[in-house]
Amino acid sequence: MIIVQTPLRVSFFGGGTDFPSFFMEEGGCVLSSAIDKFIFLTIKERFDDKLRVGYTRTEMVDEIDEIQHELIRESLRTTGILSGIEITTMGDIPSEGSGLGSSSTVTVGALHAMYAYQGEIVSAERLAREACIVEIETLRKPIGIQDQYIAAYGGLRFFEFLPDGEVRTEKINISTDARRALNDSFLLFFTGVGRKSSSILKEQKSNIKDRLGELREMKEMAYQARTYIEAENFDALGELMHKSWELKKRLAGTISNPQLNSLYEAARNAGAVGGKIAGAGGGGFLLLYVPYERQNKVRSALKELQELPFRLERDGTKIIFNYRRS
Repeated sequence: MIIVQTPLRVSFFGGGTDFPSFFMEEGGCVLSSAIDKFIFLTIKERFDDKLRVGYTRTEMVDEIDEIQHELIRESLRTTGILSGIEITTMGDIPSEGSGLGSSSTVTVGALHAMYAYQGEIVSAERLAREACIVEIETLRKPIGIQDQYIAAYGGLRFFEFLPDGEVRTEKINISTDARRALNDSFLLFFTGVGRKSSSILKEQKSNIKDRLGELREMKEMAYQARTYIEAENFDALGELMHKSWELKKRLAGTISNPQLNSLYEAARNAGAVGGKIAGAGGGGFLLLYVPYERQNKVRSALKELQELPFRLERDGTKIIFNYRRS
């Protein structure tokens, strides 16, 4: 049996510039971090040739084409495992609609586990690239490529997506005290609003040509945010988050709504400097930058929401258990 742990993520700046239809023309970049909330994937050999996949439901099939879980199905196809396998996935949070990159986390973790099962060690770059192929090229999901890369690499990172398809990754190194201060400046709340990210992202993708100005400005904000973090100017980072969120809401009409706007304004009135709806928007988790001394006031203002305490995570996808029968 092999168990792989793969982190979820929060994306701070640059979301939307990681769509291939944008960065293949303009170049894109994002600032994001893995967090200490994970999806665990187990894989083990079966005594027969059947395929069993366990998640919120259980599938037992004879042929790979019968598997309904499309991310697992196409990951199996990519790695060449066609029979005699049992796979389960478990998450720290409800995965669907969270805005924390869960689909790409599952894909990266699945590929990692499947290669390890076959005794093959693969790089973070390869896992991220193949996860992008599975999700974007094979399954034709209207998504960007940042989630796959942060799930594979982990840490607090700045990614640049170049027009020739190259992805540059830079780990942002800050002091232990600065990392602690940055960790202590964020709050994450579940809005209770469900949504399907695919419809939001499809609208956002179709609007790209009409929103080039906003996307270019969001790209520049990502570069500025990296500078603020390196200078440990975290309050300026929070103010920039607010400006970036105001821009992001213009990318698609479904990114926000009156209920989410009301929650965000309540947080701002209580002392939050900036924030955003995580991921595609429309619901899921609300990420806020709040100076420590104002956090209890913000918690009181959002007392109807469930808070999810989290820390920035240093590691990307990794094997945490590997037992092979001799």
